[in-house]
Amino acid sequence: MFALKSVGTLILAMSLLGTSLPAQEHPSPIPLWPNGAPGALGDEKTDRPTLTPYLPAKTTSTRQAAMVVFPGGGYGGLARHEGHDYALWLNESGIAAFVVHYRLGSKGYRHPAMLQDAARAVRTVRSQAGHWKIDPQRIGVMGSSAGGHLASTLLTHHDQGIPDDGDPIERVSSRPDLGILCYPVISMGAITHQGSKRNLLGDQPEEKLVWLLSNELQVTPETPPTFLWHTVEDQAVLVENSLAFASALRRAGVLFDLHIYQNGRHGIGLANGHPWTNDCLFWLTERGFIDEQERPSHR
Repeated sequence: MFALKSVGTLILAMSLLGTSLPAQEHPSPIPLWPNGAPGALGDEKTDRPTLTPYLPAKTTSTRQAAMVVFPGGGYGGLARHEGHDYALWLNESGIAAFVVHYRLGSKGYRHPAMLQDAARAVRTVRSQAGHWKIDPQRIGVMGSSAGGHLASTLLTHHDQGIPDDGDPIERVSSRPDLGILCYPVISMGAITHQGSKRNLLGDQPEEKLVWLLSNELQVTPETPPTFLWHTVEDQAVLVENSLAFASALRRAGVLFDLHIYQNGRHGIGLANGHPWTNDCLFWLTERGFIDEQERPSHR
C-alpha cells in the first residue's frame, strides 16, 4: 500500500488504474484524509471519515451545482434515508450530491472532529470541482437533525482556507454557498436535543463551548442563504430550533426561506412526497442551483 497526500491524488490514482468513481445506486466512498484524519482515535472504519459522490446520470449542465449532505442520527449514528435517499432525490434535479460519513460521539469523538470532517468535505468537493464537473461557486450543505446542526455549524464557522498549507485541499474555502436544514438541532442551550449535545460536547461541557456551538448565536452577515423546515409535531427536536436560527438570519440580513408544517414526526426525511420537497426545489431553482428544465415536474 502506498501513501497518498490528498484526495485529489487518490482520484488520480483511481483514474490511472482504470477505476471509475461510480455515482448511481452504490457509489464508492472516498477517504477525506487518505493518510489519517486529525485527532483520529484509531484506524477502524469509524475513525476514517469519507465522502461518497452521487453524480446525476443525466444533466444538461457541464458545471452542475453540488450539495454536501450530512445525515442525522444524534451524533451517535448516521441515518441512511437522510444521506443516500437525499442524494438520489437531488440527482433527479441535476444536482450532484456528496454524502459525508463524519466521526461520531458514540465512537469517542467530540467537537471539533465533526466540524473538521464537514469543512474538509466542502473543501474536497470545491478543490475537485473540475474532476466532477462542479461549479465551485454553487456548493451547498444539507443536514437533518444532528446533521442539520453540523450543517449549521459550518454555515456559521467556515473559513477561507490556509493559503500556504502543504495540503492543497486545505487551501480552499470551506464556506458553503447555501444551506438546507431539515428539522435541525441548532442550539446547545435550553431548547437543544440532549442526546446530540452529549455526543457532541460530552457530559459537562464548558459554557463557552455551549455558546460557540449554539449556532443561532453565531449568525453574521457572512452566513450563507438558508432553507429551513420543521414540523410543529416534532417532539424530539423542538421547532424553536429552526425559529431561533431564522430569527438570527433575519437580524443579520441573510436571505432565508422558513417552512413550518403542522404535521410530521421527527426524522421523516423525504416522507413520500412531503410538501417540503417541492418547496425546497422551488427555492433551489430561485437560487440558481437547478436549471428550470431539470426540475422534476411530477413533484
